[in-house]
Formats: sequence, structure tokens, C-alpha cells
Amino acid sequence: MSELGFVFHSENCIQCHACELACKSWRQLERGVKWRHVKNIWHGTYPGTSISTASVSCMHCAEPACVEACQAGAISKRARDGAVLVDKALCIGCQDCRDACPISAPQFGADGAMQKCDLCTNSPQAEGGTPICVLTCPTGALELVQMSHSEKAAMASG
Repeated sequence: MSELGFVFHSENCIQCHACELACKSWRQLERGVKWRHVKNIWHGTYPGTSISTASVSCMHCAEPACVEACQAGAISKRARDGAVLVDKALCIGCQDCRDACPISAPQFGADGAMQKCDLCTNSPQAEGGTPICVLTCPTGALELVQMSHSEKAAMASG
């Protein structure tokens, strides 16, 4: 069975933050909440340092730790495409999902309920099912692709 997953091509990224801004704007996210963010990652010690860039959001993991951690049953993995979704109405705001997530993707806004990337599910902005972050990237650094469950698990572990 194949699942959807993000692939980031760091060599194409120009650090324009278009993916991050498009997500925040289209989803009308409140201040301080980011479903996707561009990170600079420093390597080495001075004077031998280097920097790499990553565009990070929920990875819609093969085996999502957030689903297991959610004591309210508010998070589920959709079988047809592997999207990890949250039902905000069921969320109790305990933040166990954020603690369990290896990249701290779950976000909490003023209402206290968890929110995160949902692959633009039910979003009219994502033409043809492509998330707005992917559509907006001017250099093709971000893709949403079909991958096997095992490919997705391997990507998340290393």
C-alpha cells in the first residue's frame, strides 16, 4: 500500500520561506503557530562550520507516535493515503502528542487544541490535491509523493 509523504530537496531550496508563508496565510494560522517552517541547521564547530536548510512539517509518519500518545483518541491515520489527521473537537489539549513527536510537529493555538499539517485535506486552496506549500515553492524543493509504508518508515528513521 502506498502513502503520501513529503520529500525535501535541500539543494533546490533558496530559503525564501514561501512554503511556510503560503501555509500560514492560506490556513489563516494565528500568530505563533506554524504548520510548516524553514529551519537552518548548523553543522560542525567554528571555524569549520556549515549550514543546511530544511522545510519541516508533520511527516505523516508510517508509524506515528502521536497517534499512540493521544489519550483522547483525537489523532488518526487515514488508511487510503497515510495522512495523519486530528479531530480538534476530541482533543483535550494535554500536549502528549507533541512530546511524542520526534519533530514536535503538533502545534497548540489559543484554543488549546492540537493542530498540524493535514496535507491540505478539505482545503480548496490545494488545487488537484497538491498542498499549498508544494504549489508555492518556486524551485521545486518540496514535493508530495507516493511512497511505500517501508520507504516512509525508513525516511523517518534516518
